[in-house]
Amino acid sequence: MSTAVAAAGTADRRPLFPPGTRRYQCALWAFVLIVVAHWGEHLAQAYELWGLHWTMKESRGILGLPFPWLISSEWLHYDFAVVMLVGLIVLRHGFTGNARRFWDLALKIQIWHHFEHLLLLIQAQTGYYFFGASVPTSIIQVIAPRVELHLFYN
Repeated sequence: MSTAVAAAGTADRRPLFPPGTRRYQCALWAFVLIVVAHWGEHLAQAYELWGLHWTMKESRGILGLPFPWLISSEWLHYDFAVVMLVGLIVLRHGFTGNARRFWDLALKIQIWHHFEHLLLLIQAQTGYYFFGASVPTSIIQVIAPRVELHLFYN
């Protein structure tokens, strides 16, 4: 391989959002907004469940109340897990030191979270539910209820 070809290959590897640029800051803020909004949905659902003592079926979060199909859409949850994973990977290079260690921890948790949503999606699509359950069930969900589990993941 010639040096010109090798040099051209490395020039293409510049980050989509270079740290310190306005573009990176906008991407990071957009990601933070998405994360906080999603976490707010889970907190609202938890409040409906434990604070208002609604049933699990009634506790659907803010968007789930007017759009009940959202809470039962495994495709939507899987797609969101992918968005989170991509965001954590794409923005990772902008962090150093302790912030990078926490970012990497979040990335590892999200890799597992993505895997769990993949399993949920497969079950929803095939109708074959793991662990003898009557609904799609993740691995950790066997020992921790789904609401609490997603509060932790998110």
